[in-house]
Amino acid sequence: QVQLVESGGGLVQPGGSLRLSCAASGRTFGSYTMGWFRQAPGKEREFVTTINRSGGRTFYADSVKGRFTISRDNARNTVYLQMNSLKPEDTAVYYCAARPRGWDPGSLPDYEFDYWGQGTQVTVSS
Repeated sequence: QVQLVESGGGLVQPGGSLRLSCAASGRTFGSYTMGWFRQAPGKEREFVTTINRSGGRTFYADSVKGRFTISRDNARNTVYLQMNSLKPEDTAVYYCAARPRGWDPGSLPDYEFDYWGQGTQVTVSS
């Protein structure tokens, strides 16, 4: 089992940047595929990005491709989400998620992930 804690959210102006972090407990972090999801008010939770166990393969939702970058540091048990060129429509609670199975390309549904953080709010507004 793994516990996830997100941080780094906040208020940012359109065009700005934020970096989210997700710290995982346990000594098996490197065995998990990691992902980020987000949920805007009144909307369902949606896929953002995933990264494989080694960090060598990633997949992004079309809405964030070219603006967001996922990365991981297995020595630090941490996954990151660098968000650039932020837009008001990026406003949401961002969740880190983990699954003890291999990475698959594509927009994975949230039920494919077994563990979730509590979320961190990102607000993009002037």
